[in-house]
Amino acid sequence: MDSKKLPLWLVFENADAGAPPVYVIFKVGDDLRQDILTLQMISLMYEQIKMGPMEVDLLMKPYAVVATGDDIGMLEVVMNADTVANIQRECGGFRGAFKEDPMLLWLTKSKPQDLPIDVVRETFMLSCAGYCVVTYILGIGDRHNDNIMVTRTGNFFHIDFGHFLGNFKEKFGVKRERAPFVFTPDLAFVMGGKGSPMYQKFQETCCAVYSELRTQANKYIR
Repeated sequence: MDSKKLPLWLVFENADAGAPPVYVIFKVGDDLRQDILTLQMISLMYEQIKMGPMEVDLLMKPYAVVATGDDIGMLEVVMNADTVANIQRECGGFRGAFKEDPMLLWLTKSKPQDLPIDVVRETFMLSCAGYCVVTYILGIGDRHNDNIMVTRTGNFFHIDFGHFLGNFKEKFGVKRERAPFVFTPDLAFVMGGKGSPMYQKFQETCCAVYSELRTQANKYIR
């Protein structure tokens, strides 16, 4: 694959007859234990929200990771998904990163035919709210368009957690992280833009998720 560590995309035949193949990424050169810890924390937060008084499923995608040795391991492939960078190039051209509509255009054309676009947008809004809050709480850095993905059904999720707990990258003494979490205009555009009913619901969901997670803060910091 065309990533910095050149990981391998592997497809295993499933031992269960008739079941789909098993897709994994085999990676060498990164300490995947940090990814595992981060994803475990995200999973705990996700379950707390689902089981809490909010009773809402944020439709997040905390995928599986297994460390099989020193700087070596395997990651679950989330199928039917692409990075934000690829989506912007595909639907916005070489200036796609500066446009607002590529994400909505991609979701509209890529979604399953029998799935209404309003359902896709709702899924996008809920999952985006979930990841905005948990990445802020966990201090996850190095967020760029190749580290954020979206499924064809609208699930927004983050990958590659090499920098967390505020351990942000610096260059020449200047911190590269300028925002507490990633939320760009093209994401707001999917929700109808600032001031729209869905955008307002997104803001309310973020606040409710953060407030709920604070009720059990000791569970995450001890």
